[in-house]
Amino acid sequence: MVARSSTSPIKIAIACQGGGSQTAFTAGALKALVAGEAPGNYRIVGLSGTSGGAICAALVWCALALEQDRAAGRRRAARMLDAFWHDNSAKLPSEWLWNRLTVTTRQLQDSGLLPSLSASPYQPAVEGAVHLARLFAPRPEFLDLRRLLETHLPLEQVAQRRTGLQLLVGAVGVRSGAFKAFDSRADEIDIDALLASASLPWLGRATPIGNEIYWDGLFSQNPPLREFVADLPPADKPDEIWIVRINPQTRASEPTTSEDIHDRRNELAGNLSLNQEIRFIEQVNKWLDEKKLVNEAKKIIDIHEITMGDDVAGELDYASKLDREPAYIARLMAHGEVRAAEVLARRGG
Repeated sequence: MVARSSTSPIKIAIACQGGGSQTAFTAGALKALVAGEAPGNYRIVGLSGTSGGAICAALVWCALALEQDRAAGRRRAARMLDAFWHDNSAKLPSEWLWNRLTVTTRQLQDSGLLPSLSASPYQPAVEGAVHLARLFAPRPEFLDLRRLLETHLPLEQVAQRRTGLQLLVGAVGVRSGAFKAFDSRADEIDIDALLASASLPWLGRATPIGNEIYWDGLFSQNPPLREFVADLPPADKPDEIWIVRINPQTRASEPTTSEDIHDRRNELAGNLSLNQEIRFIEQVNKWLDEKKLVNEAKKIIDIHEITMGDDVAGELDYASKLDREPAYIARLMAHGEVRAAEVLARRGG
């Protein structure tokens, strides 16, 4: 097992769970974690994410990779996170109405007050409606995630294999059922990879890449962890993995309404793969600590989490993952900064 130098900065990988608009919390947390790197106690060497978490991670990765000066990269990361979420918010009156209709409809469906109609995104009528909405929208990028990503992520400028910073984006192959972590070390990060990670099957077609089609990584790794440590020499592995968790692990009370039951079911499903990967890493840590496993290729990797406060998480329902109201987005981002700063203060980093 490799000993850690007492003078070198701790190597950190940050894993960002998916959760739609709730990942504005992740954006705020990342701003604090990136800024907290400045004193030199730790250095971010990897980022991973799924769905909205993947987009936040990609914005930071892109900013840090494009700037030769790390301080400039940190400043650029904060600007890129702010700019993306500003453009992703409902800014125009028509967008505000669209947003209210979307959120309210979902809340009524989850509460059983409105029937949930099932329609395939492959149906010509559905595809036609989506095309017309994007065509006549005052800001097409509000309804077109590809355009929004292309506006804010100059991925083609990043020399992926040569940058020392790793990015992993989680998705799942629809036909194969195999988990996929698109890896910057394999030059796999592009807009399609991010769209694959955010492809919800009830909202749009699967994203084709190569010979496979992909759905949202919420169905696989949420977010990827094991690729930070698998098949790598100890010197290339992070010392710690910090997880920005969106879905609460615990709830104070039993869900009794149909809306609360639906919300809790989705939270548990979103945590399933993440908890499995955490338990695996913690088990290996335990074996190494107890000397039950002696392997020079292994090392103990500490895991820490940044989560929402109970007061904020308790107010959020499943429909809030679709909410793009500016004040709501700003509140979650500010809360993410506060919670991450609290974690840094407790660990002295």
